[in-house]
Amino acid sequence: MRRFLAVLAVLCAVPAVSVAEDRWMTVLLDGRKVGSLHIDRQVQQDKVVTWQVLDFRMTRSRTPMTLRTELRSTESQAGDPLAFYASTRMSSQENLATGEVRGDGLFQVANTVGGQSKVNLLIWPTGATLAEGQRLTMVANGFKAGTTYRLRNFDSVRQQVANVDVQVLGDEVVVMPDERRETLHHLRQSIAGAGADRAVDIWVDNEGFIRRSLAPLLGFRLEMASCSAACAQAPDQDIDLLRAAMIGSPRPMVAALRIAPVRYTITVRGSDDGANPFVDTDEQTVRSLGDGVYIVDVGFGMRHSDEPGPLPEDTAPNAWVQSESPEVVALARRAAGDASTDLQRMRRLRSFLSDYIDAKGLDVGYASALETVSTRRGDCTEHAVLLTAMARALGIPARVVTGIVYAERMGGAARVFVPHAWTQAWINNRWISFDSAQRRFDSTHIALGTGSGEPWRFFSAMNALTRIRIDRAIPASNLMDMPAPSSGSVMPAGRDAP
Repeated sequence: MRRFLAVLAVLCAVPAVSVAEDRWMTVLLDGRKVGSLHIDRQVQQDKVVTWQVLDFRMTRSRTPMTLRTELRSTESQAGDPLAFYASTRMSSQENLATGEVRGDGLFQVANTVGGQSKVNLLIWPTGATLAEGQRLTMVANGFKAGTTYRLRNFDSVRQQVANVDVQVLGDEVVVMPDERRETLHHLRQSIAGAGADRAVDIWVDNEGFIRRSLAPLLGFRLEMASCSAACAQAPDQDIDLLRAAMIGSPRPMVAALRIAPVRYTITVRGSDDGANPFVDTDEQTVRSLGDGVYIVDVGFGMRHSDEPGPLPEDTAPNAWVQSESPEVVALARRAAGDASTDLQRMRRLRSFLSDYIDAKGLDVGYASALETVSTRRGDCTEHAVLLTAMARALGIPARVVTGIVYAERMGGAARVFVPHAWTQAWINNRWISFDSAQRRFDSTHIALGTGSGEPWRFFSAMNALTRIRIDRAIPASNLMDMPAPSSGSVMPAGRDAP
């Protein structure tokens, strides 16, 4: 989803009384149609209103899932931001963010996630632009090959700024989906410091309107191309993202292997920038051998000297982890009962939640903790987000871990590692994992990232999956140089805690 929003952030769009622009784009993944983007733009006296509506359909293990994102920006004709609106649907409930400039120049912002709303004030970031401002900046810098400059794109969903480096590559003749040929300006945009493999290529006309774009998404090629409404709204085709993200296991990960530490040798293909997709945690140690090959040791309870302790965001509520919500607090207290230590509380929370979420929902894209309390359905992300919220509600620092886990069978495939999420809690001066979706944490949990529960962190970590190949999985009993755990801190994999 974050990749969709990053692409949308540089597109232009939506309606009003006299429509100046009304355009459609078809959305493709590796050439298969999966959605549409409707773009409307209207000039209203001294304002420009831009609206973009993205509909995206995919399947997960043959279960269809529909996502919708609506972005609207209101700006002056000079590109000054006046208001924004962002609606996303990744579950049964709408997540909404709105903002409007006040007389004193501050933006009054309202965020609604999982039915809970918060209002705050925002100082507009210096130089940040919305759709019209971004278009005007591209036009002002011109389209001469070799030109470079930086855009500061405002993300309405997260209320954050992305610094985007732009390079003009030159003019090209592009064949559109309806076979029309257009001469367009080819630009490459990349978020500063993100690496070349995450760049977005766009083709724009003389007025800076995007006619085509290409971006990586979970190992696929996400393409948006201008065409007629009939073309954009043609029937979608099925494409199973879960199946595509699966990673074959080099051996059966039998129960006896999973309950002890394991060393993995993993190759990351096509990583030109040398970016390490894995993270060190108090249960995982990562070592690069060069040329995209990594040694990943999993299943230890040890304190990494460079692994930070709890950050402020690990204890605070946020829009997705509503740990201060009365419903979440009540559920956490009910589950913990009379447990006297944080370790006992986390074990009880994990056990309770494994049964509380009693309907597996692969059609749920990403639900907040508060929504899951109500629906009691979801998959690993709903488990991880709600367990993290319940831990924080009891004052236990906790975070969401994104990674992969072994499955004997999933979606018609056997012996594969699949995308997964779980919770880590700060207990006894180290991070300990708890997995309520799997009911147990074991040495087949390979971590790619940690975060505070926002969906874009999960989707961002998943981008590396199709480039990962697991070459070897060797149990600790066969090795002599496994990391030495701290005294008394060994965590046998397969249990929530020591």
